[in-house]
Amino acid sequence: MTTMPWSRTSTTWPPPMHRITHIRLPQPLNAIDTKLWWMAVDEHERVLSVQPMADGSAMDGESWQGDWISPMGIDLQINGGLGLAFPELTAKDIPQLLKLLDRLWQDGVQAICPTLVSCGVAALRQSLTVLHAAREQHCPQRCELLGAHLEGPFLAMARHGAHPLEHLCAPSLRALDERIRGFEQDISLMTLAPELPGSSEVIERLRTLDIVVCLGHSNADGEASADAFSQGVGMLTHSFNAMPGLHHRAAGPVGEACMHGEIAMGLIADGVHVDPTMAVLLQRLAPQQLVLVSDSLAPYGLKDGKYRWDERVLLVEKGTCRLEDGTLAGVTLPLLEGSRRLATWSGEPAAAIWAATMAPRQVMGNGRTLDELLVNQPLTDLLRWQWKPDTEELIWKHAA
Repeated sequence: MTTMPWSRTSTTWPPPMHRITHIRLPQPLNAIDTKLWWMAVDEHERVLSVQPMADGSAMDGESWQGDWISPMGIDLQINGGLGLAFPELTAKDIPQLLKLLDRLWQDGVQAICPTLVSCGVAALRQSLTVLHAAREQHCPQRCELLGAHLEGPFLAMARHGAHPLEHLCAPSLRALDERIRGFEQDISLMTLAPELPGSSEVIERLRTLDIVVCLGHSNADGEASADAFSQGVGMLTHSFNAMPGLHHRAAGPVGEACMHGEIAMGLIADGVHVDPTMAVLLQRLAPQQLVLVSDSLAPYGLKDGKYRWDERVLLVEKGTCRLEDGTLAGVTLPLLEGSRRLATWSGEPAAAIWAATMAPRQVMGNGRTLDELLVNQPLTDLLRWQWKPDTEELIWKHAA
């Protein structure tokens, strides 16, 4: 619990402030905390304190009538937007990239791990250079560029999905160094297939660099998945997709991650990548582990239609992206749309909010509690969520 940052003996008691009462804090499914909270907010709309309300108390202030407050979302897997594909960035793209980051802020996303799918070494290093330069142009009210998410190239051929086969390669320290040398501090996550020969050495190296290792585009069975988790793999990039499924005679990566209990489980909650029933089942099986990701591609923020993706054609219809051969490639939906859909499927809005706002922060090593995260934040940098039970609809807006 956070205490008031002033005392009654202060010459400025009480400081200029107002109260916002009857607030809820999002939490994972099955959490037992049902209390209401109140916030002290200063004249600049900055949160001074967050404290629980006494049961049945009547408190003066602006009542939010049970709406939730949360930090903004963090997207650990987003491949581009506004026509930009992150693996194809050049220096001339920086103005458009900054526009994308401004758009993401408007869409409720505070930070992203720009995802670089399997591509050539030169293209990868060029993109990392551009992202580094753009990161230095961060300013308030703009989505922050965290370290990149390298999705590939150490992936299973049989599970390559939309990754170009010509850019996949066997995992080795030499191949890793060729790609990330000099950019070690610019990378936050890397997705690989841990069953491939040579992956153990790569996983060990990545963990010494404090890079989160994710299992994805993998043919790993349950045993190989369990071994990978024991070596330090900490996340499933997109649960169920591009990996063996959950079967009653074969647990696969999803089942082993649920059993392990500490593996983050990325989920694309568009209703196409994973059936809504399976999405809710996963939430119930692993409520503390679920992390929503968007998997948005370059047409994010653009209309449905045909777009170029490297040398291929990307077909976008109702927010779903496919290659011409029908291969599912990604989405164009905002991250928080995943929260809205998951809430409608499950009827659990608090857990859906938590999965897009708090769970990704835990993956990135932020162990602060939600009430601690809210203190000193301006309301403009926070989100207010309202649940409409009659339509089972979750809506959000910036808190100020």
